[in-house]
Amino acid sequence: MRRLDAGFGLTELMLALALGLLLVLGATQVFLSARQTYVAQSSAAVAQEDARFVLSKIAQEIRMIGMFGCIATDSIINVPSVFQTPISWQGAAGSRSWRFISADVGLPGAKPDWTVVSDCKRTAQVYAGQYLPLAPGETGFALRHIIYWFENGQLKVGPGKTVLLDNVAAFDMSFGMANSATGQSVQRYEDSPVSLANIRSVKIALTLQDPKARIKDQSYHLAVALRNRLE
Repeated sequence: MRRLDAGFGLTELMLALALGLLLVLGATQVFLSARQTYVAQSSAAVAQEDARFVLSKIAQEIRMIGMFGCIATDSIINVPSVFQTPISWQGAAGSRSWRFISADVGLPGAKPDWTVVSDCKRTAQVYAGQYLPLAPGETGFALRHIIYWFENGQLKVGPGKTVLLDNVAAFDMSFGMANSATGQSVQRYEDSPVSLANIRSVKIALTLQDPKARIKDQSYHLAVALRNRLE
């Protein structure tokens, strides 16, 4: 047999195998990198959606803090003592509770803790639970005592501590304060305000973590102005 008809030698075969292996490894690396990027983007999107849902819910409730009807609180009959502290932020880092009184935003199946019945002129009275029917000329303002808990890496809601969000690395809050009860603009932020009448806004910082460490901790911030004075 002539040498030109002998086919591939061992050297050529090994070189072809090495080149093929390099191509396979390259393609595998591209696939793994693309998959890692997809997983990271999906994890970030899930965290962002969770944060958006929770923060939008909280924002809606914050705007209605201190909404006790159409007559000043000191003119309402049978005002519960809890109305005197319509917002509080208690506890140590990693285990805190946030309590506030907010007008019911009409969540499905939710029942108010109190109803303020008023003629919006001279009289107003607080009743426990839901109050129906209303007399002609009366308006009912449904109120709820809302509690959020941050403990053991979870954000919980309600007296029963229903888990609202898992994998919470941090949940912090500060309050935008005016210089006086009649001031309009926020001059500073305080973690534990003494004068509730000076609160003009609430700032929340929420940090979520991926339990599988596929992405860095995701931080989200929300600042919401109060529609109602806490007086």
